[in-house]
Amino acid sequence: MQDKTHLVDEITGHRRMRRNRKADWTRRLVQENHLTVDDLIWPIFLVPGTNICEPIPAMPGVNRMSVDVAVEAVREAADLGIPAIATFPNIEMELRDETGSNALEASNLINAATRAIKKAVPNIGVITDVALDPFTSHGHDGILRGDEIVNDETVEQVVQAAILQAEAGSDIIAPSEMMDGRIGAIRKGLDAAGFQNVGIMAYATKFASGCYGPYREAISTGGLLKGDKKSYYIDPANGTEAVRDAALDVEEGADMLMVKPGLPYLDICWRLKETFGLPTFAYQVSGEYSMIKAAAANGWIDGDRVAMETLLCFKRAGCDGILTYFAVDVARKLAGKA
Repeated sequence: MQDKTHLVDEITGHRRMRRNRKADWTRRLVQENHLTVDDLIWPIFLVPGTNICEPIPAMPGVNRMSVDVAVEAVREAADLGIPAIATFPNIEMELRDETGSNALEASNLINAATRAIKKAVPNIGVITDVALDPFTSHGHDGILRGDEIVNDETVEQVVQAAILQAEAGSDIIAPSEMMDGRIGAIRKGLDAAGFQNVGIMAYATKFASGCYGPYREAISTGGLLKGDKKSYYIDPANGTEAVRDAALDVEEGADMLMVKPGLPYLDICWRLKETFGLPTFAYQVSGEYSMIKAAAANGWIDGDRVAMETLLCFKRAGCDGILTYFAVDVARKLAGKA
């Protein structure tokens, strides 16, 4: 009888992939991608008031925080080595209107938080969004006139909001409202106002996804939204259109590109990185986070393991970093503190 090992060697040509997998030390030696704390950006939710830390039911483990509480949370994030945070406000309903005018208040919640965080924790980066959905009474990212989100009027307003955010100390403006021409207009506005060193992280490919529900609960826009956002977000079916959209942002002066959501669009992450070579980020959005948390709560998956696996896959897809609600938990694990 022919030796079975010899037969396998003939078939494989003596190439045995399992040799490099046989022990922990060999697996570590040949690991192609690594997740570090330097890859993490922590999105946080803000509310007015003081000493407030209220859980968000749809996002277990995530809280809305008043500015004073957020400052202390950000201090821990910085101590863990997290490079940057991204802030999202949940303002009072009486301050929301058809045009999102509170976005143009120099002392609004997002700007107050930026000032407080940069004063207390100057070594952490602050990324702010200029989309109008936290400020509008209809839940859309831009100004609603009749049944239309008007492009140019919205762009004019987000430019003004971007300048106010830069004045408050924002390091990177991250416009997510997906209006045409906004990156070039914001760059021009920032430069004219003396903020040449403030960067722009373009939500270059923001898709009309079903994964945003928990986020809308977090900023209290879910019940406000009239219609949908398909006239300005990208169709999930359209990869080539997404690359074209990103190309316009690059041409207009974006310093960094973002893909949102993350996990369902790893192909887009890879295409943008390969095509443009700019720093590329993925936003692991609220729905992605909540699905992992819900499955873990039911005992169907190992939540910690799956969270780490998904973050690592963004690195494999070419991302330079990830916006994730897991950031602090992961940073603690990487530091051996959890």
